[in-house]
Amino acid sequence: MVLGKPLLLGHRGAPLQAKENTLESFRRAFEAGLDGLELDLHRTRDGVLVVHHDFELQGRPIAALDWPTLQQQAPWLPRLEQVFALAEEFPQAWLNLELKSQPGPSDGREALLAQHLQAWPGRARAWVSSFDPLALIRLHRLKAGVPLALLYAEPEMEELVPCLPVQGVHPLNTLLSREKVEYFKARGLFVVTWTVNQAAVVRELLGWGVDGVIGDRPEQLLAGRA
Repeated sequence: MVLGKPLLLGHRGAPLQAKENTLESFRRAFEAGLDGLELDLHRTRDGVLVVHHDFELQGRPIAALDWPTLQQQAPWLPRLEQVFALAEEFPQAWLNLELKSQPGPSDGREALLAQHLQAWPGRARAWVSSFDPLALIRLHRLKAGVPLALLYAEPEMEELVPCLPVQGVHPLNTLLSREKVEYFKARGLFVVTWTVNQAAVVRELLGWGVDGVIGDRPEQLLAGRA
């Protein structure tokens, strides 16, 4: 995966300027000058991919709710198709789609995401990350057509990387060092890290050679690259 310049990505958009994981938050991140977004995807009971961070909404699993119910209870939740439409207004913008999943049997969310990506002309500027190794294996087998990356906050997860069909890693920023970044890059992996909200830390990470930094504050991300 060739990202070009290191990417600065809005964590769920610009969550301090607008409600996170909404079209308004995403637009704010784009208009602030960020290179793209990180956002979270769930599958509803009736087969819609919606953008939301938590596995539950108001105490009920999103996987057990249908789209009409979600629209009524949380009208600000966008569908993935709406995010793709917004991204078309910003043709240089990248999307890091985090598929929310838990290890175990699949409810078909991987196949649904693969179908959406295969049908989207802009997929060359997208990739999928997940904390769930099984979801990444399924996406690979489904030929999703985009790079895949393992998300993790525990260092032991790194031992899984050679066993997975991934092209990138997304470690928590405190797990990285210059040597660690060099180790991953030498193995052909792209490195994107999260969640970074201080310009000085952004600057240090970029100096180590990371390919992307995810954060809540567009101004701090941009200052770190400047």
